[in-house]
Amino acid sequence: MADPRVLAERQEIEQEIAGHTICEQLRLTAERFPDAPAYSDRSGDGWTTLTYAQARRRVLAIAAGFAALGLGRGEAVALMMVNRTEHVLADLGAVHAGGMACSIYATFAPDQVAFVAEDVNAKIVVLGGAADLARWTPILGELRGLRKVIVLEDCPEGELFMSWEDFLALGERALAADPAAAEERAAAVTAGDVLTVLYTSGTTGNPKGVPLTHANICFEVAVSVRLTNLPDHGSQISYLTYAHIAERVLSMYIPLFKVYHVHFCPDLAELGGVLAQVKPLFFFGVPRVWEKMQARLQALLATQPGEQQEKVRAAMAAGLAYVEACQYGRTPSAEVAAAYEEADAALLSIIRSMIGFENALWLATAAAPMPLEVQRFFAGLGMRVVDVYGMTETSGAFTGNSTEMFKLGTVGRRFPAVEVRVAEDGEILTRSLANTSGYLNRPEATAELIDEEGWLHTGDVGSIDEDGFVRIVDRKKELIITAGGENISPANTENLLKEHPLIGQALAYGDRKPYVVAILTLDGEVAPVWAKGRGIEFASLAELAEHPDVLKEVDAAIATANAKLARVQQVKRWHLLPVEWTAESAELTPSLKLKRRVVHAKYAALIDEMYQV
Repeated sequence: MADPRVLAERQEIEQEIAGHTICEQLRLTAERFPDAPAYSDRSGDGWTTLTYAQARRRVLAIAAGFAALGLGRGEAVALMMVNRTEHVLADLGAVHAGGMACSIYATFAPDQVAFVAEDVNAKIVVLGGAADLARWTPILGELRGLRKVIVLEDCPEGELFMSWEDFLALGERALAADPAAAEERAAAVTAGDVLTVLYTSGTTGNPKGVPLTHANICFEVAVSVRLTNLPDHGSQISYLTYAHIAERVLSMYIPLFKVYHVHFCPDLAELGGVLAQVKPLFFFGVPRVWEKMQARLQALLATQPGEQQEKVRAAMAAGLAYVEACQYGRTPSAEVAAAYEEADAALLSIIRSMIGFENALWLATAAAPMPLEVQRFFAGLGMRVVDVYGMTETSGAFTGNSTEMFKLGTVGRRFPAVEVRVAEDGEILTRSLANTSGYLNRPEATAELIDEEGWLHTGDVGSIDEDGFVRIVDRKKELIITAGGENISPANTENLLKEHPLIGQALAYGDRKPYVVAILTLDGEVAPVWAKGRGIEFASLAELAEHPDVLKEVDAAIATANAKLARVQQVKRWHLLPVEWTAESAELTPSLKLKRRVVHAKYAALIDEMYQV
């Protein structure tokens, strides 16, 4: 039986979103705030911007274009391109035409692309340019029912292909000939229709398609808005792939309800500059983004005179004390508050402004375990980088910390109208209107995902404390069971190892083994700065990975991590690789999570060697 509070919350939200669709929301926002800026792309030193009225007009033309190409109700449009205005407009255009959109990870190999395109039965594909086309060209001949490939840049010749300019012209002609038809198509879309199908990033086997309806997403937006409690109108940055549920909810769907101005950053290397320019109202980053940001700031601090470094450390100690004292159920003492206010006025607010966070009211992370020391570092700057927790299958987050109600090291409390409980084996279960109905074309996997009572099984092991805050231990299938029968969380060990700025990535291994070993990589940005500061000469990262001083420092980092672990959890042997791990080299997912099985297979010989006595 559901908690009466949950039932009351659910009834309120159900009434709020009853019959609502993303198509209807865009119409309402464009009518109420026609001149509000909607989407901006970089153009030289400035930005090219569409207002909400202009964006909706373009969406209707795109919808008319898709209809002219024969897109039927419920049929799929597959998209692969960087974050840019055209990605959002093409996505919404497909939906307004009565179809559904499916953004595909640009790091998928051609065989994975082929699987997804066939599984979702894509009728039309929209690609950004040559890099995306290269992933599709080998498999285009295998796709049954594919009618057209629209390419934004460098469109090839041939009947199958159409340039973005020609497609827009087709849509404009169709819209001008019959404006009512596009409006009627959009109005015919229902809350129960599938809005998008997103695919899991495929750490093992083929990716699984997750259909999410307008009702799923409208519910997720409603509860997310309640958690963040952010004002309407404000600037934000879109830089993570739209194949990921977090980016879709935060920078494609929520802006339609909150009238936000989305600035696109298609290149992660440019994020720092865009942050400083846009100064967003809120910011979301997967843990690796925060880790890299911390590493760059630490490297910059290391270049400052000793006296200045000491001032920053003292200010950050005051910041950390204040943020920790603000956690749930606690109030900072007058002394702690005064020390923070002084440090903030003198230094911390200046640092936040320099890196683009002076206007940020909500800073969050998800998708993988966030090292506590990373949160503590940013807390030292007066920034509350809080965890939220969810899955593609739950339309995004279903637990979260707010800036007022938070506990560092947890993923927050349940969202309004969402049920969360822990099963007897420690698995986190959830039930809400945000949950998908199941996997596309995968009845057996669906049966494993959702039980007869409607509880969705997350596959994560965790706990809920007396205040309702959820802690995640690890993925249920990734827990290490040692030869002695001890259960160990590899993610916990890895996060402790990565607390040292030199270590970029870490994998702990030890399933059915007598002890734990680790494979490590250097941080490609921090390691060179660290080495230069110590007068170490090197020609490459690989050369650094073999330097005695680097190996000595990494050994000390292992010892520091081990001191925080029980004996059975401690790393006994380790190896530092001469390379970094990336999504392109296949060790990380597109959302920068570790692909354990890929690393296990790729370095099987090395792992075996570390167990040789």
